[in-house]
Amino acid sequence: MNATINQYLLKIGAVKLSPNDPFTWASGKKSPIYCDNRLTLSYPEVRRLICQSFVDKIKENFKDVEVIAGVATGGIAHGALVAEVLGLPMIYVRDKPKGHGRMNLIEGHLEAGKRVVVIEDLISTGGSSLKAVDGIRESGGNVLGLLAIFTYGFEAAIKAFEAANCPFDTLTNFKSLLEELKAQNAPESEIAFMENWIKLN
Repeated sequence: MNATINQYLLKIGAVKLSPNDPFTWASGKKSPIYCDNRLTLSYPEVRRLICQSFVDKIKENFKDVEVIAGVATGGIAHGALVAEVLGLPMIYVRDKPKGHGRMNLIEGHLEAGKRVVVIEDLISTGGSSLKAVDGIRESGGNVLGLLAIFTYGFEAAIKAFEAANCPFDTLTNFKSLLEELKAQNAPESEIAFMENWIKLN
């Protein structure tokens, strides 16, 4: 995993820690950590590193890709950056069909059978990511896999991707982030709390 990305996420505040006063996610789950990767777009050095890291993984694992897809909203900008570097068409997938006009779920042009790599900013349970994958498949796209900046590493997400037959990889994850926090001499009590939290989830 990319230690430099972990360092940047912590430095710019994209990752926030609050073990004593946990964050509440949209799902209602309580978490001692909140990851907002949209902040990376405001820092050119960070977004370039993330973009190049995605490009390297695509060249290594998905050489036959023909289209890059961003997941709304966090994956759209990163997807566009990656598509530009690779010189590939780009689409993005809404969380639900647009409520007017052509009622699009997918924005952009996607030909049936085209090989697609999906770009996401974050994987928690995997639900929203796999919803986008399903939308692309239903529209005729051939999803090769999904790449994200960060994952919590929940077992439920791993099993969901396996069940969907969708390979995925990330630039960093909760475990490697904790290693970086240890290297930065974060309080042992906070580290222990988060290690226990991830075991229970």
